[in-house]
Amino acid sequence: MKDYKLIFAVLTVAIVWGTTFLAIRVAVETIPAWFVAGIRQFLASVIMLIVLISRKQFKWIGWKSLGYQIIFASLMLVVANGMTTVAEETVSSSLASLISACSPILVFLGSVAVGLQKFSVRALSGVLLCFSGILFIFWDGLKDLANPDYRMGMIFLFCAIAGWASGTIFTKKLNIQSRNITLNLFYQFLFAGVVQVIFAFLFSENYNFGNWTIKSISAMLYLAVFGSVAAFFAFHYALTKISPVQVSILAYINTIIAIFLGWLIMDEQVTFKFILAAVMIICGVFIINYKPEMFKRQRIES
Repeated sequence: MKDYKLIFAVLTVAIVWGTTFLAIRVAVETIPAWFVAGIRQFLASVIMLIVLISRKQFKWIGWKSLGYQIIFASLMLVVANGMTTVAEETVSSSLASLISACSPILVFLGSVAVGLQKFSVRALSGVLLCFSGILFIFWDGLKDLANPDYRMGMIFLFCAIAGWASGTIFTKKLNIQSRNITLNLFYQFLFAGVVQVIFAFLFSENYNFGNWTIKSISAMLYLAVFGSVAAFFAFHYALTKISPVQVSILAYINTIIAIFLGWLIMDEQVTFKFILAAVMIICGVFIINYKPEMFKRQRIES
């Protein structure tokens, strides 16, 4: 029998996370980036709280677990998500999605450094292919680096993928198991939201709320409801039905969707070199993460 819930969950993750880069770009047109990130995470925490209370699952998780959630939220949400949002004030959504697609390279190299994975010739070829793609990006836009705003945007993007990789390695190294994902996400979203809103008031040059357009506010609400809550629920549901390796393939689809939407809706320039760079990076990441079970059916024990 076909699992329509699984199909819906997979499509939700692939499409929604593919649209978040475009939604961020639209949101930061009139709303300062840290406000976009902070309000997005705070609203997501409110939704999670409502879900937890309705299920009678809301409770204190203890100081040790809270410490883990704060570290994870700091790396994955405050640094990775927050700095990606800040970067998109000066960097196109297509480029942001492509640079973000390089995070598995850092995850792999970091995992090798801390002894979680072994280096191989296949992995080396994947890493070299990814770096070649990155060189193509900068070769095509070398003059843009003379612009200090663009240069800072790129620095923020690389800080973002470093944060995401660090959070992933942190989870792997400590082998943290999530008993109640919704509860953990509530604490993560709440912490990240509060910290990012504080950053917004500290670092935003102009946060005149009257300048915020309906278009940007709608994009920010979309990020909270769909980008943070719906996609996370769908992602974790998919993990109960198929292997993490199979779910990881969705990351490649996200990048393709993000680049296509940036070109279609935001009229972002996509050159032949950019497409070539995207192909090289996606292929490189695939080579690094390739495992035979990616395309095998998996029987889920009930």
